[in-house]
Amino acid sequence: MMKTKWTFFFFLLLFGMKTVMAQDTIKKKSKQSQKEYNLNQAAAELKKSLSEDENDLQTAQKYEALAKQLSAKGQYAKAEEYLKKARDIYAKRNKKKEAAITNRGIAKVQESQNKTQDAIVSYEMASQTATDKVAEKINYNDAERLKNSAPEQKKDYISSNIQILEKEGEKEEVADAYQQMAKANIDRNDAKAAVENYKKALENVKHKPEEAIKIKNEIAKVYASENEFDKAIEINKKLINEAKEKNDSETQIVQMQELAAIYFKQQEAEKGISVLKKAYELAIQNGKTILAKNSLDQLISEYNAKGNGEKSIELYENFFENFESLIKSDNSLVDSKVFQVTEDRIKHLEKERALKDELISKKNTFNYFLLGSVVLMVLLFVFIVKALYSIKTKNKKIALQSLRREMNPHFIFNSLNSVNQFISENKELEANKYLTSYSNLMRNMMENSNKDFVTLNNEVEQLKKYLDLEHLRFNEKFDYEITIDDALDGDAVLVPNMLLQPHLENAIWHGLRYKEGKGFLKLDFKLKNNMVKVIVDDNGIGLTKSRELKTTNQKVHESRGMTNTRERISLLNELYKKNISLKISEKKNPETGTRIEISFPLIDRI
Repeated sequence: MMKTKWTFFFFLLLFGMKTVMAQDTIKKKSKQSQKEYNLNQAAAELKKSLSEDENDLQTAQKYEALAKQLSAKGQYAKAEEYLKKARDIYAKRNKKKEAAITNRGIAKVQESQNKTQDAIVSYEMASQTATDKVAEKINYNDAERLKNSAPEQKKDYISSNIQILEKEGEKEEVADAYQQMAKANIDRNDAKAAVENYKKALENVKHKPEEAIKIKNEIAKVYASENEFDKAIEINKKLINEAKEKNDSETQIVQMQELAAIYFKQQEAEKGISVLKKAYELAIQNGKTILAKNSLDQLISEYNAKGNGEKSIELYENFFENFESLIKSDNSLVDSKVFQVTEDRIKHLEKERALKDELISKKNTFNYFLLGSVVLMVLLFVFIVKALYSIKTKNKKIALQSLRREMNPHFIFNSLNSVNQFISENKELEANKYLTSYSNLMRNMMENSNKDFVTLNNEVEQLKKYLDLEHLRFNEKFDYEITIDDALDGDAVLVPNMLLQPHLENAIWHGLRYKEGKGFLKLDFKLKNNMVKVIVDDNGIGLTKSRELKTTNQKVHESRGMTNTRERISLLNELYKKNISLKISEKKNPETGTRIEISFPLIDRI
């Protein structure tokens, strides 16, 4: 009862004064222990990463670094919390390897907290997300090790991991595996094998003094459990001396407490009390409040067990006499307060970042929606424009075909009149010959009626058949000649379909037909500067005299015929960008007749 009362009072006083004294002491320049420095440094770097809004992956690394320091101090719950935050970032950024490694770290701290089921799940996640076969196998083995309670089965999984990890040169992991094997040996009451495995673990952590000390303490505990107290005591004394040489008072005090526990187990109470007193005095001298309190509790427990309450009261009085100076000189309390303040700031920054990420996410969602809407509108606009362009192009092609076919009725009418004339004059042979040539021409015209361009040879053949028909009808009125430049490949070069025929028809019907004597019509195809020039040249009566002789109906037809030709040329230029041009000129005295020049680029494909 007395112990409980004093302990309660001690904690009330200790933690009541802790904040005030820590604020006082934090202003003074003091030398921190390496453990505390690393922990606070890791926390400060994480805080900086969050406050400066560093890259998520950098922040995840800082979470891992802090978790490592917390785990080293035995604060496994906090270590687990920070490792999970790192894991979530890696998973979000699809960093599978890093996520798997972090999951393994989470499993280890969960196992240290005896959260077996959680550790199994974490090991399995680490195995499933591993990016290499080695990591997949060792995590699988650890999950199975925890699932099986039988020591022999555990041993098989641990042995498998040791073999893999030693091959990979993972010393720290190998040390952990040997410690697992030692614990399995202890479960099987095989102390000798446990010691051997702890020693093997020790070989792999020589570069990590803190881990080495922990393993040596485990070996001492095994010896003590087997009543091999001399060996256990020897290990602890050696650790105390090593810590003393390094001026590591904290390790020295802890090991003295461990040594006292062995003495008490050996029934050497006086030696245990003596060691504890020295540990207590060392803790007071070096400002180790918590360690002093632990030594004090052990001493009081022993005194009370022996019924020596006066000694207990004396110890408490001594402790409180030194309490103020102890608090002032205890850097660990300052470090603890600094860490607490930093951790509070980290939580605040995490909330700010989460809120910021949420706002950014909502903004990005809106931006994506807006961008998607704009893209959709652009695509819709492009589709509409393309559709309209396609419709416009089709309409132009239809108009072109319509204009081309518009010339046929007049030609057909004239041709039928010629047949009628031959029949009325009883010229059956001429009529039959004319009809045969006419049918061939019409068939060719029908076959090419849907084509805007035909080969030069095809066009020349069609024009020759037409001129033959007109020559048959007006054989006394004109002769004709067609010439083609040798540089033009008749089967490769394309020309506008039925664009020349109306001009040949005009030359014959309105120029050569009324000429006194026989006229001459020349159709010439030339290639000049990569341009095809077609010249229709006649020595008929010319444009001026032709207009004087025409009836009103003939004038209308001629006007429509020229308009048709110009519209066709305009549509061809719009559809195919060929820059076709037409030039009509009347010859000057003493010559008579008309010259028509049509030019277009050399076309070999459409």
